[in-house]
Amino acid sequence: MAATDIPSASVTSVSTTRETKLRLGALTALVIGSMIGSGVFSLPQNMAAGAGPLAIMIGWVITAVGMLALVFVYQSLATRKPDLDAGPYAYAKAGFGPFIGFNSAWGYWISAWVGNVSYAVVVFSALSYFVPAFGDGNTWQAVLGASVLLWVIHFLVMAGVRQAAVVNLIVTVAKIAPIVLFIGIVTVAFKIDVWSLDFTGLGNASLGSIMDQVRSTMLVTLWVFIGIEGASVFSARAERRKDIATATVLGFFTCLALYALVSLLSVGILSQPELAALKNPSMAGVLEAVVGSWGAVLINLALVVSVIGAFLSWTLLAAEVPHVAGRDGTMPKFFGHENARGVPSTSLLITNLLVQAFLVITLFAQSTYQALFTIASAAILVPYIFSGAYAAKLAITGEGYGAGERRNGPMLIGLLATVYGLWLVYAAGLSYLFMCAILYAPGIVFFIWARRETGQRIFHPVEAVLAAALVAVGFYAAYAMWTGAVSAL
Repeated sequence: MAATDIPSASVTSVSTTRETKLRLGALTALVIGSMIGSGVFSLPQNMAAGAGPLAIMIGWVITAVGMLALVFVYQSLATRKPDLDAGPYAYAKAGFGPFIGFNSAWGYWISAWVGNVSYAVVVFSALSYFVPAFGDGNTWQAVLGASVLLWVIHFLVMAGVRQAAVVNLIVTVAKIAPIVLFIGIVTVAFKIDVWSLDFTGLGNASLGSIMDQVRSTMLVTLWVFIGIEGASVFSARAERRKDIATATVLGFFTCLALYALVSLLSVGILSQPELAALKNPSMAGVLEAVVGSWGAVLINLALVVSVIGAFLSWTLLAAEVPHVAGRDGTMPKFFGHENARGVPSTSLLITNLLVQAFLVITLFAQSTYQALFTIASAAILVPYIFSGAYAAKLAITGEGYGAGERRNGPMLIGLLATVYGLWLVYAAGLSYLFMCAILYAPGIVFFIWARRETGQRIFHPVEAVLAAALVAVGFYAAYAMWTGAVSAL
C-alpha cells in the first residue's frame, strides 16, 4: 500500500495553465511514489513465510499479468468515462447499480483505514529495533505510541496542513534510495547455493504444495500495489493526456522490478526458514545479515520516515472516500461535512476513531502487520473486481466506443482483471473473507440510511438478495470467530 503524495482533493483544483503541467518524467515519478509504501520493506519475510523461490517467482508473474490488466482497466475507464471521477466505486455504481457501488465505496474505505492500522503497527515494529518494548508493534507501549501518532496526524489534517514539497521530497527519497541500495548490496552478496537450497519449497512440509505456496503470496503482492488506481488522479496535471497511460505502465514495471528483486534476492541471502522467522521490517534483517547492524538501522529509519508520510497521505485518502460518497448520496450526508478549511472533518473523525479501535484490538488479539494488511488487501477486492467487470461490460455493449472501434482487446483485459480479482478472493482464504464479511455487513445500515435521505427505493430484488446473503455470512462469520472455529487476527 502506498502513499499518495498529492492528495486527490488537491488535484481537482490544479491550474490548467501550461506552467503547472507535468511531463512524462514527472508523471512517472508521481506514479512510482504513489505505489511504494511500507509493504516493500517487509516483502522478504511476508513472501518467504509461505513460499519457496519457485512459488515466489510464479506469484510475481501472476501479479504482473493481473495488475497490468488492472492498470489498463483504470486508464481505459478514465478515457471512456471522464465524467466518473470519484474513484473505483463510481465505476461499480455506474455499471452494476447503487448497492454494488456502495459496497465498493465501503470496501475501499475499509481497506484504507485498516491499512492505516497496519502502518501504525509496522512503524512501531521498526522502532522496536531501538526500543525493544515496542515488540512487533502490538504491545501496549506500541499501541500507546501509535495512538499519539494517529491523533497528531488527525489534528494536523484538521488544521488544513498538507505535505509541503520538501517533506514530499524527503519521503520519496526515503522510499526509493534505501531500496535501490539494498538491491545493489544483496546482488553482490547473493549466494546461488542458498537460493537453490530448497528451490521448490517442497522440502518444508509446512509450506504445502506449489499451488498452496503461490496462493500465500497473492495478497502480499496485491498489498504492495494498492494505490495503483490512484494514478488517474494526476490526469489533470498531465501536459499530454496520453502520457498518463505511459507513465502508469512505466511506473508499474519499475515498482514490479523493485518488489520482485527485493523478495527474490533475499532468498539468496537467508534460507526460507530464516527469512520467515525475521521480524518486520524484514528488509532490515536481510541487510543486517550482509553488512552488519548499520544496515538494519538504515532500513528501520527509512521505513519510519516513509510510513509516517504514508500514514498522513492515506489518512487523507481514507477520509476522502466516504466524504465524496456522502456528497453524492452513496453514503449518508453527514460523511460529506467539511470544516471551514475544506477538510472532511466528520469523515476524518469517524475514520480515525475506527483506526483507534482497531489499534486497541491489535493489543488484545496480538494482531500482526501481516494479518492487518491481508484484511486490507481482501477488503479492496470488491472495487477492483467490479472495475474490471465494468470495463468488460463497456466493451461488450460498445458504450463509450466510437463506431468501428475495436473492442475485443479491452474486453479481454477487463475480463482478465476480473478473473484476477476473483482468483485473489480464492487466495485470501475463508478466514480473511469472513473477517471482511463482518466488516462489510454493517455497511448495509448506512446504505439504507443514505437511500432514505435521498428518497430513493432502498433495494431492487437482486440487491435485496445480495444484502440478505451478506448479513447471513457476516453473522455466521462472527459466530465462527467467536467459537474459535475460524481465526483471522
